[in-house]
Amino acid sequence: MFIATLIADGLTAGQLSEAADRLASVQCAPGSWRWIDEGRAADLEFAMHPDTARGALEGAFAATDVAVQLAEGRAKKLLVADMDSTMITVECIDELADYAGIKAQIAEVTERAMRGELDFGAALDARVALLKGLSESAIEQCLAERVKLMPGAKALVQTMRARGATCVLVSGGFTRFAEPVGAEIGFDTVIANRLVIADGALDGTVERPIVDSATKLDTLRAVRGELGLGASDTLAVGDGANDLAMIREAGLGVAYHAKPIVAAAAGVRVDHGDLTALLYAQGIARGEWVGA
Repeated sequence: MFIATLIADGLTAGQLSEAADRLASVQCAPGSWRWIDEGRAADLEFAMHPDTARGALEGAFAATDVAVQLAEGRAKKLLVADMDSTMITVECIDELADYAGIKAQIAEVTERAMRGELDFGAALDARVALLKGLSESAIEQCLAERVKLMPGAKALVQTMRARGATCVLVSGGFTRFAEPVGAEIGFDTVIANRLVIADGALDGTVERPIVDSATKLDTLRAVRGELGLGASDTLAVGDGANDLAMIREAGLGVAYHAKPIVAAAAGVRVDHGDLTALLYAQGIARGEWVGA
């Protein structure tokens, strides 16, 4: 049995009936539907053709996210998450570059790297080199002034941990941002790149090895193995090309307000809602959330 979860503000019973009709029209054999939270999220059971079901439902209703998956095992035991533009609302390197007066120059490279047009490691080295000489104090200033948590981040992580899941933040950004962000949200573990500081300023380099797409994939596989979990027990979420490998590997791979290359490849896209959509995708109602 499969589940299609529809998530939107102002979701109606009429839309759910229409969704069932759409699934019936493409031979997905829909069953009953039920509210997770009335007017916000609902589950619709169906028996076959999940890819066809996803195609029939995605984009059918305005401002509605759709998650299609097996009904069994939908509550995940491991979350591996990206940070920039996923758990927080900004790209830290772009905001840090603003303190050096070169945000536009660096942001253009960041965007291309996240779209998969540039090698991530080379692009990171090139951007960090441009920050050489920036005062170390700019990091703390940027953290305080620019870095904001993504809506739903605390609820997602703290609810999953309260239910026994392990949550790992793996960022191609920097430890000076990722460690305080991870602690505030409630992650078990934080992995990120380490900026080299010399004489109170950035020296324009990043310590090796670089945390990149392979690191994210390796982390998911390693933690999954340590916990004795199967692929179906895992959830990965991110927005950029360096998140693709872990998203494809996870039992539930989510593209969150993502670049087109990621949105096209992920099993689930969240284009409209916040990170609590990932709780609804696991069948967890608002009354069970922690840290909301």
